[in-house]
Amino acid sequence: MARTDKDRVVAGVLGILLGSLGIHKFYLGYRNEGLIMLLVSIIGGCITFGIAPAAMAVIGIVEGVIYLMKSQPEFEQIYVFARKGWF
Repeated sequence: MARTDKDRVVAGVLGILLGSLGIHKFYLGYRNEGLIMLLVSIIGGCITFGIAPAAMAVIGIVEGVIYLMKSQPEFEQIYVFARKGWF
């Protein structure tokens, strides 16, 4: 199996620290999912007075922890090669 330059630790830490902005999605190459998270955080944050970014942050933390719980080959198979966009 081919190795990639996408590291599960980097993706996990980005998800935990910057998950509400979808930065971990952009890192993995999921442009649409990253834009959804970013727009929900920015636009939804203005409308919901911070509830939408908080929800996106929870999703980012959960995804970050999931990434960190996988082995590197398992992470690559699921999120890099199979391109599983959410959770």
